[in-house]
Amino acid sequence: MDTKKLMLAAVVAGVAVAVVPWLLPTGPSAGLDAARFLESGNLAWGALVVFAGGLLTAMTPCVYPLIPITVSVFGARKAEARGRSLALTTAYIVGMGVVFSALGILAAKTGQAFGSMLGSPVVVVGLAVFLLLLASSMFGAFELALPSSMQTKLSNVGGTGIAGAFVMGSVSGFLAAPCTGPVLTGLLAFVAKSANTTLGATLLFIYALGIGVPFFLIGVFTVRLPRGGVWMEWVKSVLGIMLVALAFSYLKDAFPWARDTVKALGAEVGQVPGAVLAAVLVVVGVGVGAVHRSFKEGARDFGFKALGVALVVGALVVRGGALDARPAGELWVRMGLQERPVAPSWQWHHVMPQKAATFDASQFEQVLAAAKKEGRPVLIDFFADWCAACKELDRLTYPSTEVISQAQDSRFLTIKIDATHSEDHLDALMEQLGVEGLPTVAFVNPDGTVLTKPRVTGFLEPVPFAAEMQKVVLQ
Repeated sequence: MDTKKLMLAAVVAGVAVAVVPWLLPTGPSAGLDAARFLESGNLAWGALVVFAGGLLTAMTPCVYPLIPITVSVFGARKAEARGRSLALTTAYIVGMGVVFSALGILAAKTGQAFGSMLGSPVVVVGLAVFLLLLASSMFGAFELALPSSMQTKLSNVGGTGIAGAFVMGSVSGFLAAPCTGPVLTGLLAFVAKSANTTLGATLLFIYALGIGVPFFLIGVFTVRLPRGGVWMEWVKSVLGIMLVALAFSYLKDAFPWARDTVKALGAEVGQVPGAVLAAVLVVVGVGVGAVHRSFKEGARDFGFKALGVALVVGALVVRGGALDARPAGELWVRMGLQERPVAPSWQWHHVMPQKAATFDASQFEQVLAAAKKEGRPVLIDFFADWCAACKELDRLTYPSTEVISQAQDSRFLTIKIDATHSEDHLDALMEQLGVEGLPTVAFVNPDGTVLTKPRVTGFLEPVPFAAEMQKVVLQ
Protein backbone atom coordinates (compact mmCIF):
# COMPACT_ATOMS: atom_id res chain seq x y z
CA MET A 1 0.00 0.00 0.00
CA ASP A 2 1.27 3.48 -0.87
CA THR A 3 2.81 5.14 2.20
CA LYS A 4 0.98 8.44 1.72
CA LYS A 5 -2.38 6.73 1.31
CA LEU A 6 -1.67 4.56 4.34
CA MET A 7 -0.85 7.54 6.54
CA LEU A 8 -3.90 9.42 5.28
CA ALA A 9 -6.11 6.45 6.11
CA ALA A 10 -4.47 6.18 9.54
CA VAL A 11 -5.07 9.86 10.32
CA VAL A 12 -8.69 9.67 9.15
CA ALA A 13 -9.25 6.62 11.37
CA GLY A 14 -7.66 8.40 14.34
CA VAL A 15 -9.80 11.51 13.90
CA ALA A 16 -12.93 9.35 13.55
CA VAL A 17 -12.23 7.51 16.82
CA ALA A 18 -11.68 10.82 18.62
CA VAL A 19 -14.65 12.75 17.22
CA VAL A 20 -17.43 10.33 16.22
CA PRO A 21 -18.40 9.19 19.78
CA TRP A 22 -19.28 12.80 20.63
CA LEU A 23 -21.49 13.09 17.55
CA LEU A 24 -23.53 9.91 17.97
CA PRO A 25 -27.21 10.27 18.87
CA THR A 26 -28.24 9.45 22.42
CA GLY A 27 -31.17 7.23 21.46
CA PRO A 28 -34.86 7.13 22.38
CA SER A 29 -36.02 9.63 24.97
CA ALA A 30 -37.99 8.89 28.09
CA GLY A 31 -41.20 10.12 26.50
CA LEU A 32 -41.59 7.27 24.02
CA ASP A 33 -44.11 5.17 25.92
CA ALA A 34 -46.43 2.73 24.18
CA ALA A 35 -48.20 1.69 27.36
CA ARG A 36 -50.69 4.57 27.36
CA PHE A 37 -51.93 3.54 23.90
CA LEU A 38 -52.02 -0.16 24.79
CA GLU A 39 -53.83 0.40 28.09
CA SER A 40 -56.54 2.41 26.31
CA GLY A 41 -57.12 -0.47 23.90
CA ASN A 42 -55.53 1.27 20.90
CA LEU A 43 -53.34 -1.66 19.92
CA ALA A 44 -52.57 -0.39 16.42
CA TRP A 45 -51.07 2.89 17.64
CA GLY A 46 -49.34 1.07 20.48
CA ALA A 47 -47.75 -1.38 18.06
CA LEU A 48 -46.66 1.53 15.85
CA VAL A 49 -44.99 3.26 18.81
CA VAL A 50 -43.28 -0.02 19.75
CA PHE A 51 -41.97 -0.36 16.19
CA ALA A 52 -40.76 3.27 16.21
CA GLY A 53 -39.02 2.65 19.53
CA GLY A 54 -37.17 -0.30 18.03
CA LEU A 55 -36.17 1.76 15.00
CA LEU A 56 -34.81 4.58 17.19
CA THR A 57 -32.99 2.04 19.36
CA ALA A 58 -31.29 0.69 16.23
CA MET A 59 -29.76 4.13 15.71
CA THR A 60 -28.05 4.26 19.10
CA PRO A 61 -24.31 3.71 19.71
CA CYS A 62 -24.75 0.40 21.50
CA VAL A 63 -26.39 -1.17 18.43
CA TYR A 64 -23.79 0.09 15.95
CA PRO A 65 -21.30 -2.67 16.90
CA LEU A 66 -23.79 -5.25 15.63
CA ILE A 67 -23.26 -4.01 12.07
CA PRO A 68 -20.01 -6.02 11.67
CA ILE A 69 -21.89 -9.17 12.58
CA THR A 70 -24.50 -8.43 9.94
CA VAL A 71 -21.88 -7.71 7.31
CA SER A 72 -19.96 -10.85 8.28
CA VAL A 73 -23.09 -12.88 7.57
CA PHE A 74 -24.20 -11.15 4.38
CA GLY A 75 -21.21 -9.20 3.13
CA ALA A 76 -18.39 -10.17 0.81
CA ARG A 77 -20.51 -12.73 -0.99
CA LYS A 78 -21.01 -13.48 -4.63
CA ALA A 79 -23.93 -11.75 -6.24
CA GLU A 80 -27.09 -13.68 -5.48
CA ALA A 81 -30.69 -13.45 -6.54
CA ARG A 82 -32.63 -10.81 -4.65
CA GLY A 83 -35.03 -13.46 -3.38
CA ARG A 84 -32.18 -15.33 -1.70
CA SER A 85 -30.87 -12.07 -0.24
CA LEU A 86 -34.27 -11.34 1.25
CA ALA A 87 -34.50 -14.88 2.66
CA LEU A 88 -31.15 -14.61 4.46
CA THR A 89 -31.90 -11.17 5.84
CA THR A 90 -35.36 -12.17 6.96
CA ALA A 91 -33.96 -15.23 8.77
CA TYR A 92 -31.50 -12.96 10.58
CA ILE A 93 -34.23 -10.57 11.75
CA VAL A 94 -36.61 -13.39 12.69
CA GLY A 95 -33.84 -14.90 14.82
CA MET A 96 -33.49 -11.58 16.62
CA GLY A 97 -37.25 -11.33 17.02
CA VAL A 98 -37.60 -14.82 18.49
CA VAL A 99 -35.03 -14.01 21.19
CA PHE A 100 -36.73 -10.73 22.05
CA SER A 101 -40.11 -12.42 22.27
CA ALA A 102 -38.84 -15.18 24.54
CA LEU A 103 -36.86 -12.85 26.77
CA GLY A 104 -39.67 -10.32 26.80
CA ILE A 105 -42.13 -12.81 28.26
CA LEU A 106 -39.65 -13.53 31.06
CA ALA A 107 -38.91 -9.82 31.50
CA ALA A 108 -42.59 -8.98 31.92
CA LYS A 109 -42.49 -9.88 35.62
CA THR A 110 -39.29 -8.04 36.50
CA GLY A 111 -38.70 -5.51 33.71
CA GLN A 112 -35.00 -6.31 33.93
CA ALA A 113 -34.47 -9.80 32.56
CA PHE A 114 -32.74 -8.46 29.46
CA GLY A 115 -29.94 -6.78 31.32
CA SER A 116 -29.77 -9.29 34.15
CA MET A 117 -29.22 -12.10 31.70
CA LEU A 118 -26.61 -10.10 29.83
CA GLY A 119 -24.91 -9.38 33.16
CA SER A 120 -24.40 -13.08 33.84
CA PRO A 121 -20.69 -13.89 33.41
CA VAL A 122 -21.55 -17.25 31.83
CA VAL A 123 -23.69 -15.63 29.12
CA VAL A 124 -21.23 -12.80 28.53
CA VAL A 125 -18.21 -15.10 28.23
CA GLY A 126 -20.14 -17.23 25.74
CA LEU A 127 -21.00 -14.17 23.65
CA ALA A 128 -17.43 -12.88 23.85
CA VAL A 129 -16.03 -16.21 22.66
CA PHE A 130 -18.52 -16.20 19.79
CA LEU A 131 -17.45 -12.67 18.80
CA LEU A 132 -13.76 -13.56 18.99
CA LEU A 133 -14.32 -16.61 16.79
CA LEU A 134 -16.19 -14.42 14.34
CA ALA A 135 -13.34 -11.92 14.42
CA SER A 136 -10.87 -14.73 13.73
CA SER A 137 -12.91 -15.57 10.66
CA MET A 138 -12.69 -11.94 9.54
CA PHE A 139 -8.90 -12.13 9.96
CA GLY A 140 -8.79 -15.24 7.76
CA ALA A 141 -8.33 -17.97 10.36
CA PHE A 142 -11.22 -19.92 8.85
CA GLU A 143 -14.22 -19.45 6.59
CA LEU A 144 -17.75 -19.26 7.93
CA ALA A 145 -19.24 -22.24 6.13
CA LEU A 146 -21.25 -25.32 6.98
CA PRO A 147 -20.44 -28.77 5.58
CA SER A 148 -21.68 -29.17 2.01
CA SER A 149 -24.27 -31.78 2.99
CA MET A 150 -25.79 -29.42 5.57
CA GLN A 151 -25.57 -26.54 3.12
CA THR A 152 -27.79 -28.43 0.72
CA LYS A 153 -30.30 -29.43 3.38
CA LEU A 154 -30.53 -25.92 4.83
CA SER A 155 -30.77 -24.11 1.48
CA ASN A 156 -27.37 -22.56 2.01
CA VAL A 157 -26.57 -19.25 0.37
CA GLY A 158 -22.99 -18.06 0.02
CA GLY A 159 -21.60 -19.69 3.17
CA THR A 160 -23.73 -19.35 6.29
CA GLY A 161 -27.20 -20.25 5.05
CA ILE A 162 -30.64 -19.65 6.46
CA ALA A 163 -29.89 -21.49 9.70
CA GLY A 164 -26.64 -19.59 10.22
CA ALA A 165 -28.36 -16.25 9.63
CA PHE A 166 -31.08 -17.21 12.11
CA VAL A 167 -28.53 -18.17 14.79
CA MET A 168 -26.52 -14.97 14.31
CA GLY A 169 -29.70 -12.93 14.46
CA SER A 170 -30.49 -14.61 17.77
CA VAL A 171 -27.05 -13.70 19.12
CA SER A 172 -27.58 -10.12 17.95
CA GLY A 173 -30.77 -10.06 20.01
CA PHE A 174 -28.72 -10.75 23.11
CA LEU A 175 -26.11 -8.15 22.19
CA ALA A 176 -28.77 -5.48 21.67
CA ALA A 177 -30.13 -5.98 25.21
CA PRO A 178 -28.41 -2.95 26.86
CA CYS A 179 -30.31 -0.60 24.54
CA THR A 180 -33.76 -1.91 25.37
CA GLY A 181 -34.35 -0.42 28.81
CA PRO A 182 -35.71 3.06 28.01
CA VAL A 183 -38.21 1.99 25.36
CA LEU A 184 -39.43 -1.25 26.88
CA THR A 185 -40.22 0.04 30.37
CA GLY A 186 -43.85 0.86 29.63
CA LEU A 187 -44.29 -2.11 27.32
CA LEU A 188 -43.03 -4.61 29.89
CA ALA A 189 -45.26 -3.08 32.55
CA PHE A 190 -48.26 -3.47 30.25
CA VAL A 191 -47.41 -7.11 29.48
CA ALA A 192 -46.98 -7.86 33.20
CA LYS A 193 -50.39 -6.35 34.03
CA SER A 194 -52.21 -7.96 31.12
CA ALA A 195 -50.66 -11.42 31.71
CA ASN A 196 -51.25 -12.00 27.99
CA THR A 197 -48.12 -13.81 26.86
CA THR A 198 -49.27 -14.00 23.23
CA LEU A 199 -49.76 -10.23 23.05
CA GLY A 200 -46.48 -9.66 24.89
CA ALA A 201 -44.53 -11.90 22.56
CA THR A 202 -46.13 -10.24 19.53
CA LEU A 203 -45.36 -6.70 20.70
CA LEU A 204 -41.76 -7.59 21.51
CA PHE A 205 -41.40 -9.22 18.12
CA ILE A 206 -42.63 -5.95 16.55
CA TYR A 207 -40.04 -4.10 18.61
CA ALA A 208 -37.34 -6.42 17.23
CA LEU A 209 -38.60 -5.75 13.70
CA GLY A 210 -38.03 -2.05 14.32
CA ILE A 211 -34.46 -2.74 15.39
CA GLY A 212 -34.06 -4.98 12.35
CA VAL A 213 -34.88 -2.35 9.68
CA PRO A 214 -31.27 -1.07 9.28
CA PHE A 215 -29.97 -4.65 9.31
CA PHE A 216 -32.49 -5.57 6.62
CA LEU A 217 -31.18 -2.78 4.41
CA ILE A 218 -27.56 -3.73 5.13
CA GLY A 219 -28.23 -7.39 4.40
CA VAL A 220 -30.07 -6.83 1.14
CA PHE A 221 -27.43 -4.51 -0.30
CA THR A 222 -24.17 -5.96 1.05
CA VAL A 223 -25.13 -9.50 0.07
CA ARG A 224 -24.66 -8.43 -3.53
CA LEU A 225 -21.08 -7.22 -3.07
CA PRO A 226 -18.56 -9.15 -5.16
CA ARG A 227 -16.11 -11.42 -3.43
CA GLY A 228 -12.36 -10.91 -3.66
CA GLY A 229 -9.90 -8.10 -3.99
CA VAL A 230 -7.44 -6.55 -1.55
CA TRP A 231 -10.01 -3.94 -0.53
CA MET A 232 -12.30 -6.65 0.81
CA GLU A 233 -9.50 -8.01 3.01
CA TRP A 234 -9.06 -4.52 4.48
CA VAL A 235 -12.79 -4.27 5.14
CA LYS A 236 -12.77 -7.65 6.85
CA SER A 237 -9.81 -6.55 9.01
CA VAL A 238 -11.74 -3.47 10.14
CA LEU A 239 -14.76 -5.62 10.96
CA GLY A 240 -12.56 -8.07 12.86
CA ILE A 241 -11.09 -5.26 14.97
CA MET A 242 -14.58 -3.98 15.81
CA LEU A 243 -15.68 -7.46 16.84
CA VAL A 244 -12.64 -7.90 19.13
CA ALA A 245 -13.32 -4.51 20.73
CA LEU A 246 -16.99 -5.44 21.20
CA ALA A 247 -16.02 -8.71 22.89
CA PHE A 248 -13.77 -6.85 25.32
CA SER A 249 -16.54 -4.34 25.97
CA TYR A 250 -18.97 -7.05 27.06
CA LEU A 251 -16.34 -8.78 29.18
CA LYS A 252 -15.54 -5.45 30.82
CA ASP A 253 -19.13 -4.88 31.89
CA ALA A 254 -19.51 -8.45 33.18
CA PHE A 255 -16.50 -8.43 35.51
CA PRO A 256 -16.25 -5.65 38.13
CA TRP A 257 -12.44 -5.65 38.26
CA ALA A 258 -12.20 -5.09 34.49
CA ARG A 259 -14.89 -2.41 34.56
CA ASP A 260 -13.16 -0.61 37.44
CA THR A 261 -9.81 -0.80 35.66
CA VAL A 262 -11.16 0.81 32.49
CA LYS A 263 -13.04 3.44 34.49
CA ALA A 264 -9.90 4.24 36.50
CA LEU A 265 -7.87 4.52 33.29
CA GLY A 266 -10.44 6.93 31.88
CA ALA A 267 -10.33 9.01 35.06
CA GLU A 268 -6.53 9.16 34.89
CA VAL A 269 -6.34 10.44 31.31
CA GLY A 270 -9.50 12.56 31.28
CA GLN A 271 -12.12 13.04 28.58
CA VAL A 272 -10.36 15.19 25.99
CA PRO A 273 -6.79 13.88 26.55
CA GLY A 274 -8.22 10.36 26.42
CA ALA A 275 -9.73 11.07 23.02
CA VAL A 276 -6.39 12.43 21.78
CA LEU A 277 -4.48 9.45 23.19
CA ALA A 278 -6.92 7.02 21.54
CA ALA A 279 -6.54 8.84 18.22
CA VAL A 280 -2.74 8.58 18.40
CA LEU A 281 -2.91 4.86 19.21
CA VAL A 282 -5.21 4.29 16.24
CA VAL A 283 -2.90 6.21 13.88
CA VAL A 284 0.09 4.15 15.03
CA GLY A 285 -1.87 0.88 14.95
CA VAL A 286 -3.19 1.40 11.42
CA GLY A 287 0.24 2.59 10.28
CA VAL A 288 1.93 -0.49 11.74
CA GLY A 289 -0.41 -2.86 9.92
CA ALA A 290 -3.74 -3.39 11.68
CA VAL A 291 -5.60 -3.25 8.35
CA HIS A 292 -3.32 -3.65 5.35
CA ARG A 293 -1.08 -6.49 6.60
CA SER A 294 -2.14 -10.12 6.76
CA PHE A 295 -1.81 -12.85 9.37
CA LYS A 296 -1.08 -15.30 6.54
CA GLU A 297 1.94 -13.61 4.94
CA GLY A 298 4.75 -14.82 7.17
CA ALA A 299 5.97 -14.19 10.72
CA ARG A 300 6.96 -10.55 10.10
CA ASP A 301 3.56 -9.50 8.79
CA PHE A 302 1.85 -11.58 11.48
CA GLY A 303 3.75 -9.75 14.23
CA PHE A 304 3.11 -6.27 12.81
CA LYS A 305 -0.58 -6.96 12.24
CA ALA A 306 -1.01 -8.41 15.74
CA LEU A 307 0.66 -5.32 17.21
CA GLY A 308 -1.49 -3.02 15.09
CA VAL A 309 -4.73 -4.79 16.05
CA ALA A 310 -3.74 -4.68 19.74
CA LEU A 311 -3.05 -0.93 19.53
CA VAL A 312 -6.35 -0.15 17.81
CA VAL A 313 -8.38 -2.31 20.20
CA GLY A 314 -6.54 -0.72 23.12
CA ALA A 315 -7.36 2.70 21.68
CA LEU A 316 -11.07 1.84 21.52
CA VAL A 317 -10.99 0.65 25.14
CA VAL A 318 -9.27 3.88 26.24
CA ARG A 319 -11.76 5.94 24.24
CA GLY A 320 -14.69 4.17 25.87
CA GLY A 321 -13.27 4.72 29.37
CA ALA A 322 -12.48 8.38 28.73
CA LEU A 323 -15.91 9.09 27.25
CA ASP A 324 -17.52 9.06 30.71
CA ALA A 325 -14.58 10.69 32.51
CA ARG A 326 -14.25 14.27 33.71
CA PRO A 327 -12.54 16.80 31.44
CA ALA A 328 -9.42 16.97 33.64
CA GLY A 329 -7.48 13.73 34.01
CA GLU A 330 -6.08 12.89 37.45
CA LEU A 331 -2.70 12.03 35.92
CA TRP A 332 -2.29 15.45 34.33
CA VAL A 333 -3.51 17.19 37.49
CA ARG A 334 -0.83 15.43 39.55
CA MET A 335 1.78 16.37 36.96
CA GLY A 336 0.67 20.01 37.06
CA LEU A 337 -0.34 20.01 33.39
CA GLN A 338 -4.08 20.49 34.08
CA GLU A 339 -6.17 22.06 36.79
CA ARG A 340 -9.39 20.70 38.19
CA PRO A 341 -12.40 22.76 37.06
CA VAL A 342 -13.63 25.23 39.67
CA ALA A 343 -17.20 25.15 38.33
CA PRO A 344 -19.77 23.16 40.36
CA SER A 345 -19.95 19.46 39.54
CA TRP A 346 -22.62 16.83 40.09
CA GLN A 347 -22.24 14.91 43.34
CA TRP A 348 -23.94 11.71 44.50
CA HIS A 349 -24.54 11.93 48.24
CA HIS A 350 -25.13 8.19 48.58
CA VAL A 351 -24.25 5.23 46.33
CA MET A 352 -25.89 1.94 47.27
CA PRO A 353 -24.68 -0.69 47.57
CA GLN A 354 -20.99 0.02 47.79
CA LYS A 355 -18.55 -2.20 45.92
CA ALA A 356 -18.55 -5.85 47.01
CA ALA A 357 -21.45 -5.15 49.41
CA THR A 358 -25.11 -6.12 49.44
CA PHE A 359 -27.99 -3.69 49.38
CA ASP A 360 -29.05 -2.53 52.87
CA ALA A 361 -32.73 -1.55 52.87
CA SER A 362 -32.53 -0.15 56.40
CA GLN A 363 -29.74 2.23 55.38
CA PHE A 364 -31.87 3.45 52.47
CA GLU A 365 -34.83 4.07 54.79
CA GLN A 366 -32.59 5.99 57.21
CA VAL A 367 -31.40 8.25 54.39
CA LEU A 368 -34.99 8.97 53.32
CA ALA A 369 -36.01 9.65 56.92
CA ALA A 370 -33.14 12.11 57.36
CA ALA A 371 -34.11 13.91 54.14
CA LYS A 372 -37.73 14.17 55.30
CA LYS A 373 -36.63 15.59 58.64
CA GLU A 374 -34.55 18.23 56.85
CA GLY A 375 -37.34 18.97 54.37
CA ARG A 376 -35.19 18.06 51.37
CA PRO A 377 -36.42 16.53 48.09
CA VAL A 378 -34.71 13.31 47.00
CA LEU A 379 -33.55 12.09 43.58
CA ILE A 380 -33.09 8.31 43.32
CA ASP A 381 -31.30 6.99 40.23
CA PHE A 382 -31.63 3.26 39.56
CA PHE A 383 -28.90 2.15 37.14
CA ALA A 384 -26.96 -0.87 35.92
CA ASP A 385 -23.56 -1.32 34.31
CA TRP A 386 -25.18 -2.95 31.25
CA CYS A 387 -27.62 -0.06 30.77
CA ALA A 388 -26.61 2.22 27.88
CA ALA A 389 -29.14 4.96 28.66
CA CYS A 390 -27.93 5.03 32.30
CA LYS A 391 -24.47 5.93 31.05
CA GLU A 392 -25.92 8.65 28.82
CA LEU A 393 -27.61 10.23 31.83
CA ASP A 394 -24.31 10.15 33.72
CA ARG A 395 -22.35 11.56 30.80
CA LEU A 396 -24.71 14.16 29.35
CA THR A 397 -27.50 15.07 31.78
CA TYR A 398 -26.18 15.11 35.34
CA PRO A 399 -23.00 17.13 34.61
CA SER A 400 -25.00 19.88 32.86
CA THR A 401 -25.24 23.36 34.37
CA GLU A 402 -29.06 23.31 34.34
CA VAL A 403 -29.36 20.08 36.33
CA ILE A 404 -26.59 20.96 38.79
CA SER A 405 -28.11 24.38 39.45
CA GLN A 406 -31.56 22.90 40.02
CA ALA A 407 -30.16 20.31 42.42
CA GLN A 408 -28.28 22.94 44.43
CA ASP A 409 -31.07 25.54 44.46
CA SER A 410 -33.64 23.00 45.65
CA ARG A 411 -31.24 21.21 48.05
CA PHE A 412 -31.80 17.81 46.44
CA LEU A 413 -30.41 14.77 48.22
CA THR A 414 -29.12 12.44 45.51
CA ILE A 415 -29.02 8.64 45.78
CA LYS A 416 -27.61 6.30 43.14
CA ILE A 417 -28.68 2.65 43.42
CA ASP A 418 -26.76 -0.05 41.57
CA ALA A 419 -29.22 -2.61 40.22
CA THR A 420 -26.71 -4.45 38.05
CA HIS A 421 -27.12 -7.64 40.07
CA SER A 422 -30.43 -8.89 41.41
CA GLU A 423 -30.83 -9.05 45.21
CA ASP A 424 -33.95 -9.86 47.21
CA HIS A 425 -33.98 -6.62 49.22
CA LEU A 426 -33.20 -4.53 46.16
CA ASP A 427 -35.84 -6.28 44.06
CA ALA A 428 -38.39 -5.67 46.83
CA LEU A 429 -37.53 -1.96 46.91
CA MET A 430 -37.83 -1.64 43.15
CA GLU A 431 -41.21 -3.37 43.23
CA GLN A 432 -42.31 -1.11 46.09
CA LEU A 433 -41.32 2.03 44.16
CA GLY A 434 -42.74 0.76 40.87
CA VAL A 435 -39.38 0.59 39.09
CA GLU A 436 -40.03 -1.59 36.05
CA GLY A 437 -36.97 -0.91 33.89
CA LEU A 438 -33.64 0.86 33.83
CA PRO A 439 -32.78 3.63 33.97
CA THR A 440 -35.48 4.96 36.28
CA VAL A 441 -35.12 8.20 38.19
CA ALA A 442 -37.67 8.42 41.01
CA PHE A 443 -38.33 11.50 43.11
CA VAL A 444 -39.40 12.03 46.73
CA ASN A 445 -40.86 15.41 47.66
CA PRO A 446 -39.79 17.28 50.82
CA ASP A 447 -42.58 15.78 52.95
CA GLY A 448 -41.30 12.26 52.23
CA THR A 449 -43.90 11.20 49.65
CA VAL A 450 -42.56 8.98 46.85
CA LEU A 451 -43.91 10.43 43.61
CA THR A 452 -45.15 8.48 40.61
CA LYS A 453 -45.13 11.73 38.61
CA PRO A 454 -42.78 13.22 37.73
CA ARG A 455 -40.57 10.22 36.99
CA VAL A 456 -37.88 9.70 34.35
CA THR A 457 -37.61 6.35 32.56
CA GLY A 458 -34.84 6.43 30.00
CA PHE A 459 -32.53 9.14 28.75
CA LEU A 460 -33.69 12.75 29.06
CA GLU A 461 -31.89 15.90 27.90
CA PRO A 462 -30.62 18.32 30.59
CA VAL A 463 -33.24 21.08 30.20
CA PRO A 464 -36.36 18.85 30.40
CA PHE A 465 -34.69 16.83 33.17
CA ALA A 466 -34.17 20.00 35.22
CA ALA A 467 -37.82 20.88 34.56
CA GLU A 468 -38.88 17.50 36.00
CA MET A 469 -36.78 18.21 39.08
CA GLN A 470 -38.46 21.59 39.53
CA LYS A 471 -41.90 19.94 39.51
CA VAL A 472 -40.90 17.98 42.62
CA VAL A 473 -40.37 21.05 44.81
CA LEU A 474 -43.46 22.81 43.46
CA GLN A 475 -45.85 20.04 44.54
